Amino acid sequence: MRTLLEFEKPIAELESKLEDMKTLASENNVDVSSAVRNLSNSIEELRKDTFSNLTRWQRVQLSRHPDRPYSLDYIELLCEEFHELHGDRNVRDDPAIVSGLANIDGKSVMIIGQQKGRKTKERQYRNFGMPNPEGYRKALRMMKMAEKFNIPIVTLIDTPGAFPGLEAEERGQGEAIARNLKEMMTLKVPVICIVIGEGASGGALGIGIGDRVLMLENSWYSVISPENCSTILWKSWDFKEQAADALKLTAEDMQGFGLVDGIVKEPRGGAHLDFEAMGKTLKKTILSEIKTLSKLKPEERINKRIDKFCSMGVVVE
Repeated sequence: MRTLLEFEKPIAELESKLEDMKTLASENNVDVSSAVRNLSNSIEELRKDTFSNLTRWQRVQLSRHPDRPYSLDYIELLCEEFHELHGDRNVRDDPAIVSGLANIDGKSVMIIGQQKGRKTKERQYRNFGMPNPEGYRKALRMMKMAEKFNIPIVTLIDTPGAFPGLEAEERGQGEAIARNLKEMMTLKVPVICIVIGEGASGGALGIGIGDRVLMLENSWYSVISPENCSTILWKSWDFKEQAADALKLTAEDMQGFGLVDGIVKEPRGGAHLDFEAMGKTLKKTILSEIKTLSKLKPEERINKRIDKFCSMGVVVE
């Protein structure tokens, strides 16, 4: 059964009517091709109108859709080979971050992605996609390995935030993220960062410093989630929609502010409706960016990367 968001239900109702009409026609040997065509056109028009005018909160909902592809889904779609590597060589392995060497159309890449879970046990195992310090240290270890062997890095960002537990802070959550920010600035290999779902706060930024920072069409990127923003400002989660508008956290907003370099289009209705199409689009984008970035000398890439992030923001005196 497909999970439906509230604004998807009118479309689903028409689709159900269309299936009933086809079934009835088949059982009674009646020609309803004209009615089927008209209803199909109505469904397509409604889908186009709905997904062309999504609110910011609706895009947040789509970014969290339980059927949406996660990092491991994209790895399976993108890669001919993937060899997962574990551990930070200090504390333990963090399942909230998956990493390893991959082959994409004959091109070796290091993939690092934040992984949520679909079922209850997997969600607990993956800590709901919220990495601990050892997750960020594992990510940095993989980046340094990629740099040593001159392999491009691709990071897939999808987290509600770094794990905020006391034990994570005791093991140096802030230091681990800060070190990643510093080290990623000067990596000598091409770095492509893609927000595939939620991009919340430092949890996302910890693997988000790259030559190209891209966002999927229905993803979001912000210092705080709409719910937490609403809780702080209004002392209630009830104002999350207003918070989403105020935060201006969509891919279109982020590109307008110059905080990301591009938007990757999704199939109409969201990436969860067509994994294959989304995988092909993402693969094409990644290979194109790697080809472009590989033409630059390492020093040139580093300088451009530093200049890009240093020019973000506006100072008003």
